[in-house]
Amino acid sequence: MLRRALSLLVLLVLAAGGFALWQGHRFLTVPPESPGREVTIRVDQGMSFEQITGLLHKEGLITDPLGFKLLAKYTKQDGRLKAGEYLLNTGYTPQKVLDQLVSGQAILYRVSVPEGLTMRQIARLTEQAGLGSAESFDKAARDKELLAKYAIPAASAEGFLFPETYLFTRKPGNDARQVVEAMLAQFAKNAAKVWPNGAPEGKALFEAVILASIVEKETGQSGERGKIAGVFANRMSKKMLLQTDPTIIYGLGEKFDGNLKRAHLDDPKNLYNTYQHPGLPPGPICNPGLEALKAAASPEVHDYLYFVARNDGTHQFSKSLDEHNAAVVKYQLRKGK
Repeated sequence: MLRRALSLLVLLVLAAGGFALWQGHRFLTVPPESPGREVTIRVDQGMSFEQITGLLHKEGLITDPLGFKLLAKYTKQDGRLKAGEYLLNTGYTPQKVLDQLVSGQAILYRVSVPEGLTMRQIARLTEQAGLGSAESFDKAARDKELLAKYAIPAASAEGFLFPETYLFTRKPGNDARQVVEAMLAQFAKNAAKVWPNGAPEGKALFEAVILASIVEKETGQSGERGKIAGVFANRMSKKMLLQTDPTIIYGLGEKFDGNLKRAHLDDPKNLYNTYQHPGLPPGPICNPGLEALKAAASPEVHDYLYFVARNDGTHQFSKSLDEHNAAVVKYQLRKGK
């Protein structure tokens, strides 16, 4: 009788062990769902492994929280999970889910910033890309410590936010600081291309960026940028007003409705009105690209003092006011008629 009981007990133990092995094999090799479905989860900085496991179970990405913990502990991955936003699939095995979270290959979000946008416009683009609020972008772009870190000689990052296509992971808290910092770092990288022997500092750098921002807004033709920079350099050397419309428009800000009026040109209250105030405006009027920066750093040497749009994307350059007035009649006034 005792022998039969022991035999039965052994069978039960073997059966339980076999079942456990089968369950373990099934857990490791059979995904929660087939076919699987995509699930986006976010692992925030500071989340415990217990919290992450609970989130994965809740979203249907694992079927056995205890089994997942044991797997992570056995593979020594339990302390290596990285924060970020991940695109996972319920068709993944537990090991693949674990590998994804350890790899740190989080979802990347793209934001493309073209040349010539203002800080306010870039802040809106960043918000639209889901990479932080426009308010947090503006705050970071005026942060004195961040500006000092990148040697920005201004009260804001306007003009120093380098136009480029960027990829970011989303950060918790809807904070766009990482975007601002990446753009400032990219400016520093490209400044080395503009000034191989070292970028100017302080006021000299600030004024170069201001001039580059005006050049950027005046033409989209790469072949004209150096020539237009030369026109502004010539006018400043002769103490002439710059008289450039884009500076006025920047100074008007949100009040500008697309129609530049004579009253705007005559208004001395607009500090960016280069028809009224001599020299460069108080700050950059947009964020220029590499070619505009190069043009401002090395303006073309010539005798031109004026230019007017030909209405085909290019400009007519003139050395005297009489030549310029004739060009205005030819390309602008006749067009108006």
